[in-house]
Amino acid sequence: MYDDSLEILEIELAVLIRRITSATSHKKVGHLDRSAYLLLHQIATKGAAGVKALAGEFQLDISTVSRQAASLEQKGLVYRIPDETDGRAYSLQITEQGLKELKEEKHIRMKRVGEVTRNWTDEERQTFAMLLKKYNKSVLIE
Repeated sequence: MYDDSLEILEIELAVLIRRITSATSHKKVGHLDRSAYLLLHQIATKGAAGVKALAGEFQLDISTVSRQAASLEQKGLVYRIPDETDGRAYSLQITEQGLKELKEEKHIRMKRVGEVTRNWTDEERQTFAMLLKKYNKSVLIE
């Protein structure tokens, strides 16, 4: 039989995913969808990156990230930096508009997380953040 903590964790993750999916489909929070937010955040914090590197980071298919990147480029949130050694390859860099929208989105999201955890202690927030980060780093799509 399964350990009680595994059973609780499994069901709570399912509930969390359901609530996040429901919240994002019923009331839009901010201007950026989750994919755009994560791509912009990655580029803003880690620097210019190619589609292949971004796909690897998020464990997504290159074609999926390529479509998302094209959408960000059309909106003026990223621009291409040609690879000097390979004329077909390029990296994506965030634009000033992309930084502005990312900052606004982050503020909205941080406010929402703050509201949800308003009755938590700082220690509870830190512990949850640490464990959630550890969980996310442990998840590998095979």
